[in-house]
Amino acid sequence: MRRDTEDARQQMTSDNETGRMIVGLDIGTNKVAAIVGEVTERNELEIKGIGTHPSRGLRKGVVVNIESTVQSIQRAVEEAELMAGCNIKSVYAGIAGSHVNSTNSHGVVAVPDREVLDHDVERVINAAEAMAIPADQKMLHVLEQEYIIDHQDGVRDPRGMSGVRLEAKVHLVSCSANALQNIEKCIERCGLKVNGVILEQLASSYSVLTDDERELGVCLVDIGGGTSDIAVFAKGAIRHTAVIPIAGDQLTNDIAMALRTPTKNAEEIKVRYGCALTQLAGPDEMIKVPGAGDRPPRGLPRQDLAAVVGPRYDELFGLIQGELRRSGFEQLIATGIVLTGGASKMEGVVELAEEIFQLPVSLGAPKNVVGLKDIVRNPIHSTGVGLMLFGKEHEQKAGERPATRSGWRSWLQGLRQWMGNNF
Repeated sequence: MRRDTEDARQQMTSDNETGRMIVGLDIGTNKVAAIVGEVTERNELEIKGIGTHPSRGLRKGVVVNIESTVQSIQRAVEEAELMAGCNIKSVYAGIAGSHVNSTNSHGVVAVPDREVLDHDVERVINAAEAMAIPADQKMLHVLEQEYIIDHQDGVRDPRGMSGVRLEAKVHLVSCSANALQNIEKCIERCGLKVNGVILEQLASSYSVLTDDERELGVCLVDIGGGTSDIAVFAKGAIRHTAVIPIAGDQLTNDIAMALRTPTKNAEEIKVRYGCALTQLAGPDEMIKVPGAGDRPPRGLPRQDLAAVVGPRYDELFGLIQGELRRSGFEQLIATGIVLTGGASKMEGVVELAEEIFQLPVSLGAPKNVVGLKDIVRNPIHSTGVGLMLFGKEHEQKAGERPATRSGWRSWLQGLRQWMGNNF
């Protein structure tokens, strides 16, 4: 167990509090990955270590076995600690699944001082956030899109601007309270503090997308093991999120059934020989398929495997296209589609997606990091690296809130309103 190896690491001097270490914990359906990074003096995120372990306790992003999930987290964290030479104390974790809901909202407030202060921004965000959600749901993110001052739209930061009417457009993300609590419980049982739980496709966007793509419009599709997660960005802000319950595990099951081979072998065949387009598989290419039970292995044309794989990806991309059309944001993704996640790496997936979407499609891998970047430059680690980049930005914003003149005026304005209501 993790605490059994504590004595062996007492000589390690740095930890993720004193050394400005940031840890991303990607708890996926097929794997748990812990990635350790350190913020350098040049404000770069340097990858120090990574640990992975097969995930045994999740299904479609939701914890179904606490003990198995705890053991997987422990093993991944231990491996990351040994590689990075640090003692991990806190993490940023991801969450996904069909229980995640999202919607766009709008709030309006009056500006009493005719100048927008911090207090006014807080009030308009609270107004936009004031939506009824089911009792079993918990608000996960309130993501700012834009502000409108006296009908002047497209404002990114309204503080200090003059006006009498302030509006805010936000993207609200909620999730199952029980699913969130189970993830936090598993992490805390490993002796770790949860710094934050972040929507996985939002985290992946931090490591994969560029500012230009967010500004011009892009759709990020993170194809994992249990779910495929969608995030649409335009004009520099997130506009839509959704979850499609089809991903790599369904493909593995298709291969196991069609080829009559155990699921473990089907996963290996998918990773080594999988192809989404039959024309990319040579007619003479053969693969070895292990038999179930005592049956001997047999040879099979790779094109037959592609004939199984292709229709599943075709179905997935069709569902994503339908979701984009229903959302009304299909015309905003000028730069096209970015695919990431472990199941996006298969040969022919990008070409098939371009045929279906009739848009530019690219494969996204983590960027904006240094250190062991060659190890994490893989679509399978997009969420883990993104969690660290999210944590880095979150901590910097939290440290950049000095008691400015504007802030004091906001406080005084609130005090005046309180006294007017009570005296």
